[in-house]
Amino acid sequence: MKGLENTQMEELLKESSVNKQSGLSGVGLALVGVTGGAAVALSIIAAPFVTPALRKVCLPFVPATSQQVRNVLIGLKGRSGRLVDLGSGDGRIVVAAACQAQLKAVGVELNPWLVWYSRWAAWRAGVAASTSFVTRDLWRLDLRDYQNIVIFGVEEMMLNLESKLSQELTQDSLVIACRFPLPSWKPAATIGHGLDSVWLYYRPPEATQQTKEAPELLKSYSYKAR
Repeated sequence: MKGLENTQMEELLKESSVNKQSGLSGVGLALVGVTGGAAVALSIIAAPFVTPALRKVCLPFVPATSQQVRNVLIGLKGRSGRLVDLGSGDGRIVVAAACQAQLKAVGVELNPWLVWYSRWAAWRAGVAASTSFVTRDLWRLDLRDYQNIVIFGVEEMMLNLESKLSQELTQDSLVIACRFPLPSWKPAATIGHGLDSVWLYYRPPEATQQTKEAPELLKSYSYKAR
């Protein structure tokens, strides 16, 4: 009888052990599933941020300062036509141009998450009807449709951008370069100083020469970094 009880006890212990291992395996599989799902989700979210870094010229998202936005708006005083911000980030330049300069403005940005945020920001500011944001490579955009071009570039891209502008700008189009100037074009005006400087350009008659004078409005704001 005692031997039978011992046998039954051993079977119960064995069954309990198997059930515990099965339960742990289930928890382990659940944890693996959750971790794997989180990793996939993180990869999807991070991909738009990482992909630009894999390109030949990386244009990172660095938000414009309030002073930079003000300097851009000074450069846009008296301007009409359409504006495009190349690498528009969170859309603050586009929204400001629509709100304060009353321009139809387009933001071009590779990161879809920033594009969606920019659309929300424009809606919140009440300028959704006069703004638009597209997910596109700036090098594939035809600039002939725009009279005002804003670019927060990096030094490595400015020479190639200068070449693109030479081919696609109309004679009266205005280029506002922020953070880095165009390497060989002569600016019509420089607004601000230090890191907040912006440079204003018109398309030169020839790719190697810049001759158009700055408007009187802008001359009063023109000064070099000090």
